[in-house]
Amino acid sequence: MTSTSLVNHQRPSLTQETDISTMAPINVGLIGGTGETGGAIAEGLFAAGGFNVVALTRPSSLSKPKAQALKELGAELRPIDLHGSHEDLVKALNGIEILISAIDARSQLDQLPLVAAAKEVGVKRFLPCAFITAMPAGGLHLLRDQKEVVYNAIRVAKLPFTIVDVGWWYQLAHRELPSGKIDYAIMLKGQNLPGDGNVPNAVTDLYDIGKYVAKIIVDDRTLNKSVLVYNEVLSPNQIVEMMEKLSGETIPRNYDSLETYQSRIATNTPIFAADPENNFLAGLMVIESQYHISWGIRGDNTPENAKYLGYLTSKDLYPDLKFKGFEQYLTEVIEGKARVLGYEQMRELIKGLQEQHGSK
Repeated sequence: MTSTSLVNHQRPSLTQETDISTMAPINVGLIGGTGETGGAIAEGLFAAGGFNVVALTRPSSLSKPKAQALKELGAELRPIDLHGSHEDLVKALNGIEILISAIDARSQLDQLPLVAAAKEVGVKRFLPCAFITAMPAGGLHLLRDQKEVVYNAIRVAKLPFTIVDVGWWYQLAHRELPSGKIDYAIMLKGQNLPGDGNVPNAVTDLYDIGKYVAKIIVDDRTLNKSVLVYNEVLSPNQIVEMMEKLSGETIPRNYDSLETYQSRIATNTPIFAADPENNFLAGLMVIESQYHISWGIRGDNTPENAKYLGYLTSKDLYPDLKFKGFEQYLTEVIEGKARVLGYEQMRELIKGLQEQHGSK
């Protein structure tokens, strides 16, 4: 067994064919388990079995309903303060073999102290908070560049890692219907299609992410690699056509050009930079526009481009993994049966931004 094997010498080298249910449970620390992505990951780990899930949670959140829900599923709740001392972080990570971070978007750099602590306690694999679309780093996307700072710190520390990106969520990939029938499942209304609407885009059901992660973290092929997981590849126009077919409604098609997105970025970047804490909505406008340029115009988020960037892909690693098809998901949305995102507060913030700036 090589020095980069997943866990200690009491465990065999693991691949996706290994039945981990016959082994001692693996201790997985999960940061952000009460969020959308973290919650989906927790569900996938519990469904797969073979893991002791330790939900690393802010002390002030331990008694909150979402944390208690994780406890009821079987997670151990353990306090962690990312702004605390190195010694306290080491204590919080004691016994953790695999560390997964699904921290919120505004806190990416708060992961940096975890690197030294994880290295000291002997974490065998760290999944930093990636979980976005495939794209290159380097001034193209604000959030992606913050993540790259964390990735680089991991590499400098020589801490074993896996970066998992997940494409564009199903839950964000479709627009509303003119009838308003599916407004309950819409994160952001009034979205135009990027470019000409014909650029293919890898999409994934948020609630499938956990089953991919459960396989990836016990697969030696993914150690010190980047992985793009995705369910299907669809263009925005194809999604509109599918929605029209399933709903019987005609959906207006309006498009935003590269210049439109660039203008939004130019307008909102200095506003956000002047006061990131209080001007977070301007930051969202920047990030949203950068996403649409990346996957909707430049075509970064395709399996082919991901491989060019050095990613492994879930289709190559786990060709038999069963996932929810996008048409099945849309059918559930139209029938009023879809599981929706829990971003009530974020929806209200974005609604206020639209009213204030006219969606510009």
